[in-house]
Amino acid sequence: MSGNIDAAKARELAAERHREWLSVSGMDQELLAELQDMDEEQIHECFYRDLEFGTGGLRGIIGAGTNRMNVYTVRRATQGFSDYINGNNESPSVAIAYDSRNKSDVFSQNAAGVFAANGIKVHIYKELMPTPALSFAVRHLTADAGIVITASHNPAQYNGYKAYNNEGCQMTLEAAEEVLARIGQVDIFNDVRYMEFEDGLAAGMIEYMGEETAEAYLDAVQQESMSVSAGCSLPAGHCNGGLNVVYSPLNGAGNKCVRSILARIGVGRVSVVAEQEMPDGNFSTCPYPNPEKKEALALGLALCEKMAAEARTGDEIPDLLLATDPDADRVGIAARHDGRYMLLTGNEVGVLLLDFICMMRLGASAESGRELTMPEAPVMIKTIVTTKMAEDVAAEYGVSVINVLTGFKFIGEQIGWLERKGEESRYIFGFEESYGYLAGSYVRDKDAVNAAMLICEMAAFYKNRGWTLIDRMHALYDKYGYYKNDLLDFGFEGAAGMERMGAVMNMLRSKPPVSAAGRTVREIADYMGQARTFYDASGKTTGQEPISLPKSDVLECVLDDGSSFIVRPSGTEPKLKLYISAKGATAADSDEIVRKLSVELSGVVAGI
Repeated sequence: MSGNIDAAKARELAAERHREWLSVSGMDQELLAELQDMDEEQIHECFYRDLEFGTGGLRGIIGAGTNRMNVYTVRRATQGFSDYINGNNESPSVAIAYDSRNKSDVFSQNAAGVFAANGIKVHIYKELMPTPALSFAVRHLTADAGIVITASHNPAQYNGYKAYNNEGCQMTLEAAEEVLARIGQVDIFNDVRYMEFEDGLAAGMIEYMGEETAEAYLDAVQQESMSVSAGCSLPAGHCNGGLNVVYSPLNGAGNKCVRSILARIGVGRVSVVAEQEMPDGNFSTCPYPNPEKKEALALGLALCEKMAAEARTGDEIPDLLLATDPDADRVGIAARHDGRYMLLTGNEVGVLLLDFICMMRLGASAESGRELTMPEAPVMIKTIVTTKMAEDVAAEYGVSVINVLTGFKFIGEQIGWLERKGEESRYIFGFEESYGYLAGSYVRDKDAVNAAMLICEMAAFYKNRGWTLIDRMHALYDKYGYYKNDLLDFGFEGAAGMERMGAVMNMLRSKPPVSAAGRTVREIADYMGQARTFYDASGKTTGQEPISLPKSDVLECVLDDGSSFIVRPSGTEPKLKLYISAKGATAADSDEIVRKLSVELSGVVAGI
């Protein structure tokens, strides 16, 4: 009964908020029209809660309401963030970047106007830039915080707001909670201090970043180049001339920076997918602009095939397809092998890059003129849902592995801790399975510009030796075992979806599985309860050990053959994510384990 009462109260509150928004003087005309056209269900979805501010900032559907991305929710969040910044700094400043999404420029200017009205100096990029360029700008300009307006790889109807600290890292859990508390004290219409963007420019409180900042970012990316030590006798930047690349920015922010860095390192041929070259917030040719999905790479693959079919010489055939997401912090690839283009997963590219970087660092020659050697006590960092194959590769090269919670901010946080100890040079690489990579400590976020450069250098290195990236991946599988990882995601839109997603997690905690796909569960790690429990073959508890990572709504089950699955709600999308991992003697063995787990676990989720 109480659930029905709560649901009724939520609808009553949503209706009350809707009436308040309708009565606001000077309401944005586009939003007012949307408000006037809402039915009861739309009112509930748009107003039943406030858009949540977490470690990733804000993310939501663009539109009217407290549970939507609009100028008012952006201003309110920025007022709370301003209160936090002013409470912890004297004479503070912030950096702002934005991508190609609909209203990204509008939201960035509105945020700038709030910061400026609160006495916070704003440095804003004059054109759309990759998310990692914002992380770099915060550090380069010694700003006290930063934001980037983006929804990363979400569908076109979304936008978002990522918040960064003075280290250029997305906000920590503790800081995000404090900002959230301050936002909670802000009335969305009465408590926000705001000045128009043009007025902020005239007053000197807002200024555009010069070209120097963007160039300094590209310089920092290029410092991580492996060309000199990749067995090339030519000077740095001239080792990749034989490589033929097709590139798609997926109508996002990567176009200028990715092409610039590839030109700097001397990549011989770069063909851009014309339909996806220019900014388009509607993502007309790829409604879900996520380079993890083959559909987003369809036009790039088609161009590769067309160029290969029309090639008069082998040099005219593309070796590689690169595609960056709208804010250019993730990159997906396909490599030519045996006459066709084959996709590589984020786990596979991460393992290939880790192996390549370690190999190059150990093989750096004194004649290179660069200090590109393996540091003492080297470290790589990955997330808990990323392939365990990386641990085998790292061990081969004497590299320690740090595992962190899902989200590249936790990798950035670890780099920051190393830096504070004067040990940032120990960090050589970090990656997550969702196509995010970073070599070097010049930023605190994944960087598709950096990754695109390294992937091209790696592809050129193997091409010069008669290998493809697929050849190298097969060699690594033969050496370390056939690791297979798969990701299942289940959509849970709206208020009812959020409740159902919570029910799945509650069920798994209250009735943890004792077996899966015919295999016995031997470990269950509850990252919310911060404990890992061990079981014997009969299902009896044999022990427990604490988990030192921060609390997170994540459950991991490890089976008796070493296979595992991890379940967690997404922090950025209304989805439940299920990560499956297997290691078999052959590719077929691993595929079968993953297939069985996928079928069984999908049934469990569907049954709730």
